[in-house]
Amino acid sequence: MTSKKELWEKELVEACVMNDRLGQEKLYRHFFPNMLAFVRRYTDDHEQALEIINNGFLRVFKKIHLFEFKGSLEGWIRKLIFHSIADYFKNQSKSIHFLVFEDYEQPLKEHTIENFYAEDLLKMVTFLPNATQEVFRLYAIEGYAHAEIAAALNISVGTSKWHLSEARKKLKELLYQHKEFKHYVR
Repeated sequence: MTSKKELWEKELVEACVMNDRLGQEKLYRHFFPNMLAFVRRYTDDHEQALEIINNGFLRVFKKIHLFEFKGSLEGWIRKLIFHSIADYFKNQSKSIHFLVFEDYEQPLKEHTIENFYAEDLLKMVTFLPNATQEVFRLYAIEGYAHAEIAAALNISVGTSKWHLSEARKKLKELLYQHKEFKHYVR
């Protein structure tokens, strides 16, 4: 049985596929608050966040015809916004960074993560145990809620939350151990 939400999303996607500006505006306004909160996990700079979101929604509108309703529309949009985040920081990291060898033992600067390539971070995810990696990808990248992850993986919500906590802890350890990461200075 199709819910009102699913029907609304289907109509909205069809309008966007037809390049209907009103449909695009509805989609943008509806998902903007959640995507802003998602992007703000990666940057506190409001201008950066808006640039990332707008580039992400441009990507959404260009690829909306590819959405197959095999999962949540919000999760699909979140995935494209994540790619926009990765692209943004990858382009930003091409600027010159200076290494200060005598200060390498100093605590890490607050936004050092922005100097890291998104691909490097995603590679680190592959070092996580399979179940932890899957929960992390579904939650942090795909945008699923713990209840949805629990249902999809046939685990409890508490187990999903534990895997996410473990993923964050292990990724922090891997980031700190990464030689290049320890030497970046802002």
